[in-house]
Amino acid sequence: MKTLLLLLSVFCCMAAAAQQPVPVKPRVLISTDIGGTDPDDNQSITHFLMYAHLFHTEGLVSSPSYGAGNKSELLRMIDLYEKDLPKLQKHQKGYPAPDELRAVCKQGRLGAAPYKGYLTATEGSDWIIKCARKKNTLPLWVLVWGGLDDLAQALHDAPDIQKNIKVYWIGGPNKKWSANSYAYIAEHFPNLWFIEVNASYYGFFSNSTILDSVQSSDYYGKYIKAAGHLGKDFKNYYGGEVKMGDTPSLLYLMDGDPNNPARESWGGSFSKFKHSPRVVYDRVTTLKDTAAFCTIVEFRLKGPEIEIPADSACFWMETPYQKSTQKWAGYYLGNGQYALKYAPKQAETVAYKFTSAIPGFPAGSGKLVVTNSWPGKRNTTDYVLGDNWYTDRSEPELYDGKIQGGKTISRWRSDVLLDWAKYWSWLQ
Repeated sequence: MKTLLLLLSVFCCMAAAAQQPVPVKPRVLISTDIGGTDPDDNQSITHFLMYAHLFHTEGLVSSPSYGAGNKSELLRMIDLYEKDLPKLQKHQKGYPAPDELRAVCKQGRLGAAPYKGYLTATEGSDWIIKCARKKNTLPLWVLVWGGLDDLAQALHDAPDIQKNIKVYWIGGPNKKWSANSYAYIAEHFPNLWFIEVNASYYGFFSNSTILDSVQSSDYYGKYIKAAGHLGKDFKNYYGGEVKMGDTPSLLYLMDGDPNNPARESWGGSFSKFKHSPRVVYDRVTTLKDTAAFCTIVEFRLKGPEIEIPADSACFWMETPYQKSTQKWAGYYLGNGQYALKYAPKQAETVAYKFTSAIPGFPAGSGKLVVTNSWPGKRNTTDYVLGDNWYTDRSEPELYDGKIQGGKTISRWRSDVLLDWAKYWSWLQ
């Protein structure tokens, strides 16, 4: 009897690990900051191209809210894909033609949106609108790997598209660079269907617990082996170590029913949440002030009245980062009112100072204690969300070390990477 129970247990575990079929091939538009400061987007685009037969790809938008990314890097990656395509097609039908992918590459905003969260239309934001307005019974999945600036612009210019799109956003550090556009979306589009992933995705490359038979650190040497043009290029990013922090958005659409965020899937499992944390201060903060990571922390300061256009960047919040300094723009709202939005990406004590060339500006230094539980306690200033916002699960047993919800993704890492190894073997 014990043997039978053991066999049943093993069978159930194997069944749980099996990839589940997706009901229909999803329509996908990817917004990425590829070519900027974080080369993991190049790794994720490589993964996407090798699995492109699984998607109806309607857009590839360069949206670098921070850094120097641009459309040309997307086109370069497609050139590599074109060279490897004959080998891929020997094993799998349905890959899109390279020219089809080139045709849907669009340039989005270069740099972050101002305080109000939007500015002017871009080729990328217009393309989001065009795709979202297509007559189709299926939603357009907008996978955001960087800032939300082009998505916010599209929603501002065409509010009607919110009913036609579903968003999976890799937030975390990206929230720091697009706090203004996030705040605009959360405040004005609470009924948008939106998965906000601020922590779980770290589970894809976390080594805090060794659970996998396949490790990201030695994957290149074991499986990629410089296979094909994409494989040779992969070595240029983190020395070939697999990070791919944006890939969980693809995995989510490759395993099971994506309309059910609570399910177990390669791309994570998520909980509904009804408030997005926002705290507002009219002063510099102290060690007595706390906020959950990824909270929108807004400073409202009173200063001299000046003659510059409203929503003009005119002061800075400076924070130390490794051996350098990061700077966050603050804006003049008019009538002597100044404001800045900031989103801390992790649990830490943030030290900062305000600087400005404006005579009489209330410069000062402060600190803020950031806690490791998102979305944290409720505040009266929170953004109130509708019924279709989801985020990282917060059960203690699902933390991967310090990563909230990390195990909802890290548990599938071996399955994902072994499946990908099959594709790399085709390029050997």
